[in-house]
Amino acid sequence: FISSLFLGVGKTTLIQKVTQALKSSGISIDGFYTEEVREGGRRTGFDVVTLSGKRGPLSRVSSDSSTSRREYRVGQYVVDLVSFEQLVLPMLRNVNHGSDAEKKICVIDEIGKMELFSQPFIQAVRQTLTGSGTVVLGTIPIPKGKPLDLVEEIRSRKDVKVFNVS
Repeated sequence: FISSLFLGVGKTTLIQKVTQALKSSGISIDGFYTEEVREGGRRTGFDVVTLSGKRGPLSRVSSDSSTSRREYRVGQYVVDLVSFEQLVLPMLRNVNHGSDAEKKICVIDEIGKMELFSQPFIQAVRQTLTGSGTVVLGTIPIPKGKPLDLVEEIRSRKDVKVFNVS
């Protein structure tokens, strides 16, 4: 797993370059990464992009300061949990149900506050990490406030190597 305290350090760029290198070597790889969405020079949200080329919103800036009961927020961003789960969960389930004979790599960029609003995502990540035929290449944040349970669980696993980038 790749970890950093700061945004914009290049975790996703590093993931994309490693993914391209692995694909060109003929290695079986699937997964997703998150990408900034910018309008007029300012960040307006994040999209989820699967390695198979599907894209959908993860979050968008909300101009409304009131919160509805079903709304998930991180700072100024409202998380589109339905879109996220529709893109990511089928891919993770497919990785988890492949044959153990085939060594697979699963890219998960990232496991952060927005993604962790989804309980099915948390379960799918845990299943992927325990799958015998799957190697996970992912990104996690360094906690600045309250630690994120799944992130700390991943960080403390004996079969996980964390690389901090700055």
